[in-house]
Amino acid sequence: MSEDKPPSSQTTNKTWLERIGQMFQGEVQSQEELVEFIQDAGDRALIDSYTQDMIHGVLNVSRKRVRDIMIPRSQMVVLENNNTIAKTIEVITQSSHSRFPVISEDKDNVEGMLLAKDIIPLTLDGDIENQVITNIIRPCVIVPESKKVDVLLREFRAKRYHMAVVVDEYGGVSGLVTIEDILEEIVGEIEDESAIDETITEDIKKVGKQVYSIAALTTLEDFNQYFDTKFDESEVDTIGGLITKEFGHLPSSGEEIQLMEYQFKVIKADSRRLVQLQVKVPTTESQT
Repeated sequence: MSEDKPPSSQTTNKTWLERIGQMFQGEVQSQEELVEFIQDAGDRALIDSYTQDMIHGVLNVSRKRVRDIMIPRSQMVVLENNNTIAKTIEVITQSSHSRFPVISEDKDNVEGMLLAKDIIPLTLDGDIENQVITNIIRPCVIVPESKKVDVLLREFRAKRYHMAVVVDEYGGVSGLVTIEDILEEIVGEIEDESAIDETITEDIKKVGKQVYSIAALTTLEDFNQYFDTKFDESEVDTIGGLITKEFGHLPSSGEEIQLMEYQFKVIKADSRRLVQLQVKVPTTESQT
């Protein structure tokens, strides 16, 4: 066998990146051609579908601005700078987030950010009803909504921060963006720890005197049985389906609705479905 031609086994052992590199040498003239090469590589099984999707994700990120992927202002979960530790723990528990913008008067007045882990030392002395979070607020990164997403990702990595508040051209807060938002553009939705816990813990959990956390996929039958309610099970199967039906649209995080004497709040939703709800039950409710 000629030494100029490596064995076929060596070729097949090359990584997909090396193969793509060989195909691209001197041939690709535009991003459109690059997309065609990626599609062709997938069709010929040189790369698998997951790798193909990731490459497309990287290309898409290079074309997007922060405004395209940010969490809108209306869906931001924030803390007020005079919140007590007890109130802050309640918000953290309900939202399952780990980082929060801290505001003063309104969402246009961001004082900084708070990491959920910074709360832990303050709970040790037991005075959580009177202590406020002012002394543990960290500086917050501000970025314009016109910033390119790939540039922001490099800054996230270089400066080792994970969240930024997004402002418009007039300086008003328009949303926030996290490193997870960018990574999901590349690899798809990333399930967090709380989402995993939903599959291995009970769908209905008591989190306050009259407040329960409810997985949106909890069946109406189970909900009715647990709370001794009589919501109609003939048209929808889940409590999330009922809430969506009553809203008349797919609600966003933070939206609330009252059905009978039960106050429902959307805690988590994606672009296709509700994920987690909170319900405040009537004062006569004695469920545990």
